[in-house]
Amino acid sequence: MKKLLTFTALASVMAIANANAAGFHLREQSGAALGNAFAGATAGAENNSYAYFNAAGLTRHKGKQFNIGGTYIAPEASASNIKGNGEKSDVHNIVHSAVAPNMSYSQQIDDKFTFGLGINVPFGMITKYDESWAGAADGVTSKVTAVTTTPMLAYKATDKLSLGAGLPIQYFKARLTSTAQSSSGAADVAIEGASVDVGYQLSALYEFNDKTRVGVNYRSEINHKLKGEVESKTFAGTSYGPIYNQDISARIDTPALLSVGAYHEINDKWAVMAEYQRVFWNSFDAIDIYGVDTPSLVSNTPENWEDANFYAIGASYQIDNQWKLRLGLAYDDSAVKVDYRTPRVPDSRRIWYSTGLEYKYNDNLTFDMGFTYIQAKEASIDIAPRGTSAGVKADYENSVKMWGLSVNYKF
Repeated sequence: MKKLLTFTALASVMAIANANAAGFHLREQSGAALGNAFAGATAGAENNSYAYFNAAGLTRHKGKQFNIGGTYIAPEASASNIKGNGEKSDVHNIVHSAVAPNMSYSQQIDDKFTFGLGINVPFGMITKYDESWAGAADGVTSKVTAVTTTPMLAYKATDKLSLGAGLPIQYFKARLTSTAQSSSGAADVAIEGASVDVGYQLSALYEFNDKTRVGVNYRSEINHKLKGEVESKTFAGTSYGPIYNQDISARIDTPALLSVGAYHEINDKWAVMAEYQRVFWNSFDAIDIYGVDTPSLVSNTPENWEDANFYAIGASYQIDNQWKLRLGLAYDDSAVKVDYRTPRVPDSRRIWYSTGLEYKYNDNLTFDMGFTYIQAKEASIDIAPRGTSAGVKADYENSVKMWGLSVNYKF
C-alpha cells in the first residue's frame, strides 16, 4: 500500500499546470509576446522580456532596461459523465486561477556584450477536486510552484549575428493530496517535496537587415532531485503510521525546449511573425520513487509522454506613434497520450486566440497588455482499478482566459 500511495501522488507532480500549455510548461513570460500568441517570440526582441525566449536578443537593447509584469491565468475545467466510487456528479472549477509574474533586467556592458537577468515562474497551477469525488484516490488537490532565476550574457559577434547564453537556476516545489483506501477505511494523504537545480540556455539571433530577423533558442531539461515526505494525520499513531508517514525521493526532469522564430516588418505600419517550438516531453518516460531509509527502488511506472509541437503566427499594426495593435493565432499539441491521462492531467490539443495593445508613453516608458483565449479539445480519462484506486472514468472540457500586463522602462 505504501508503494502504491507514493507512486500515485508523485507520478502526477509534473502534470499540474497543463491548462494553458502542453504538459505543464507556462509560456506566459512576456506581456508583449502574449498579444501575438508568442508568434515570433524567439526573434522579436522588442523589449528585454523576450530574453526568456532568446537571450541573444539582448544585444538590441542599449543602455539599461527593466521590465516587470504578470499574467492572470483563469482556466475553466469541468468533468462530466463520471463513473467510479464516491460522488459521481459533475465537477466544476477544477483548475484554480493563478498569476504568473515575470521580471527582467538588462545592462549593456560595451558595444559587444550585454548582461541580463530574468526571474520567471515557468510552472505553477492549482487543481482541486472535492474530497468525495469518484477519482479521489487518483488526486484531490495539486499545487506546483517553480521559480527560475536566469543570469544571461549576450554577445554581438558580427553586425548581423548575436549569440546568447543563460544559466537557469530553478526552485521547484510540489504538494499533492489524495484519499487512500485501506482496510481501516478512507484516509487523507498529503505528499510534499522540493528541489533546486540548474540547466542552461543557448541562443542565436540573425538580422538580415533592420526589418527582418530570425532566432533560435534551446533551453535544456533540468534534472530535479526532489526530496519530500508523505504524511497522513488520520493514520498517525496507528499501525499504519509508518506506512503513511515517511521520507521519499524522486527524480523529475523538466523537458528541453527548442524554439525557432521569425520577425519581418512589411512597412512602417505592419509586421508579421511566426514561431515553432518543440517540447521534448519524451524525457518524461517514467517516474522512479525511492525510499530514503532504504535506498532501493520503491516504485516505477511508465508515463511515455510524447514530444509536443507549438505553432504560432501573428501580426502587429502600428496605429500611431504611441499605440500598437497585436494579433496572434496558435496551435498547441498535447503531450499526454490518451491511455495515460489522469484526473491531474486531462490534457488535450488546443487553439490560441490572442490580441494585445502596446502604449508608448514616452521614449523611456512603455506599457504592454495582452489577452488570450484558449479552447481545448474535449478529453476523457479511463483509469482501471489498481491498488488504492477503484478506477474512474470522466469526460473533460477545458478552456483558459489569460490577461497579461507589463511595464518596460529604459534608463
